[in-house]
Amino acid sequence: MNSDEVVLRRASDSDASAVADVWLRSFAVALPTVRRAHNDEQVRRWIADLVVPHHETWVAVAAGSVVGLLVLDGEELEQLYLEPAWRGRGLGDRLVELAKQRQPNGLRLWTFQTNAAAQRFYLRHGFIETERTDGTRNEEHEPDIRLIWQPTR
Repeated sequence: MNSDEVVLRRASDSDASAVADVWLRSFAVALPTVRRAHNDEQVRRWIADLVVPHHETWVAVAAGSVVGLLVLDGEELEQLYLEPAWRGRGLGDRLVELAKQRQPNGLRLWTFQTNAAAQRFYLRHGFIETERTDGTRNEEHEPDIRLIWQPTR
């Protein structure tokens, strides 16, 4: 199955468990050295109680299963996670393009400095690095990078 066979749609409350599953699996694979600030149950509650009902949350669905997620909070791209088997298949590209369509005046995000793959991905999509921190301001206490995308006018 390729990314063309994937439907992107707004998440509903009933998607929260599947969204959490993808988030947890993706985080474990993409960020194995990052200490998570919250356990699995806390992540599940956060997604069900805060993320899906109060943020612009999108899911990528293939064959009835959630395989990716995008969370926007205004111009802040809060979360973009893919089922590990879906990495490198164009789905992340589709989700970033959706984010740009939803926020055509620009996007901002944070990524961990240790996540070189995410940095390459976002730079390829026109984001530029604007700041590096020592991680004291995030819950994981992991050095991070601020990236922004501004449309060309």
